[in-house]
Amino acid sequence: MKNLINQILRGIVIGVANIIPGVSGGTMMVSMGIYDTIIHCITHLFKEFWKSVKTLLPYAIGMLIGILALASVITWGLENYQLPTNTLFIGLILGGLEPLIKKVDRKKINAAAIIAFVCLFALIIWMGLQNRDSIKNADSIDMNIGQMLLMVVLGTVASATMIIPGVSGSLVLMLLGYYKAVTGALQTLAHGLLHFDFSQVGQPLLMLIPFLIGVVLGIFGVAKLIEWLTARYPTVTYCGVLGLVIASPVSLLIQTDMSGATLSIILISIAAFAVGFAGAYLLAKNSKE
Repeated sequence: MKNLINQILRGIVIGVANIIPGVSGGTMMVSMGIYDTIIHCITHLFKEFWKSVKTLLPYAIGMLIGILALASVITWGLENYQLPTNTLFIGLILGGLEPLIKKVDRKKINAAAIIAFVCLFALIIWMGLQNRDSIKNADSIDMNIGQMLLMVVLGTVASATMIIPGVSGSLVLMLLGYYKAVTGALQTLAHGLLHFDFSQVGQPLLMLIPFLIGVVLGIFGVAKLIEWLTARYPTVTYCGVLGLVIASPVSLLIQTDMSGATLSIILISIAAFAVGFAGAYLLAKNSKE
């Protein structure tokens, strides 16, 4: 039971991370020591069906809770207390970094591994700089057949980035101009379900069902690619992943508006970082995977 609760809690963190621009669900998986397990379960879903479902289901439940129940809370935190909210996630990222560092065989680090680290680190910093420029997104989209097909493509792209450590699927959606529309549909759906007002459910589902189809396609495709890379080029792959993960806190700080930060806000931010760091460390330590 204790392990089941830990799995659901980790799923909640991953779900919340996936809706915040600049934070990667894949990074949270790495930080909590479950990335390889989840990739294996996804790529072996049909070969080891029941074992994979048994492992993935608690994380999926947690992610659903995180996305539907906490989306509004995190949005409120980012709007009103951006620095403490971001330092909380920086703590979550850095708190579980040690297991990833241990995966890098220092004796096998070569030019290709260094290039992978530098290039992917730079990619995340560039994405953070783009997001800082406040890209405008439409609040809603009129759905038709063309838009539904486009949502499948967007879901594929977003999920591919969600599962890659360091790359924020939400940030990619923001850069493509669809972030507010997708998160707005999620919030409307959650509100309708919580209040049993099913008249609000239909329109969001027209957008979210094609998007989720794309998400499934993207997750399976990228999981297969990552498994192939870690099997054949482990040092280069893990160095690249390390570059993505280490760049994430820097990217978050770049996007954070620190103007007007008072001493109390700074102290709260330090405390939030400590809580996030300790939480990620404990969740990773308690992971049996």
